[in-house]
Amino acid sequence: MQEQEKQAAQNAGAEENPDANVGAEAGGAAEAGVSQAELMEKLAAAEARAVEMQDAFLRAKAEGENIRRRAQDDIAKAHKFAIEGFAEALVPVRDSLEMALKVESPSVESLKEGVEMTLKQLTAAFDRGRLAEVNPQPGDKLDPMKHQAISVVPADQEANTVVSVLQKGYTIADRLLRPALVTVAQEK
Repeated sequence: MQEQEKQAAQNAGAEENPDANVGAEAGGAAEAGVSQAELMEKLAAAEARAVEMQDAFLRAKAEGENIRRRAQDDIAKAHKFAIEGFAEALVPVRDSLEMALKVESPSVESLKEGVEMTLKQLTAAFDRGRLAEVNPQPGDKLDPMKHQAISVVPADQEANTVVSVLQKGYTIADRLLRPALVTVAQEK
């Protein structure tokens, strides 16, 4: 009972004098077996730990920014040089065409042979660049996702089928680059 009265008196005194409260807390800690020096050590250790955590946070934040910046640079380079492989495949085609123009008196046969070789080079470049032809055959069903009907003509075949191809289309990696231009059979 005396202990409770003593505590009530200390609390009443602390309300009247706030500075006495600090001493009372230190006194209470001393009674609990913890000295003021130990409390100061714990406080210093906690402050040091807080500084370490803040430093670790700032380093992690900076690393995150660096990763984001590097990713943006990589994306920009990918966009800038995306066509590099395709361009490398087209350079020999241009070289072949330039060599063909340098021949002073070409024969029709040599020109035809040169054009065929250049077409093979171009086809190989298209294959490496995943550029594929859209070349429907007469009688194939009209596919509006790959074909563009230029005209409708009367024909002896099923309606809405390809009669003739005016111009081939192309896809790049399964995405339509240019539709094939076709004429389509008219409904009877």
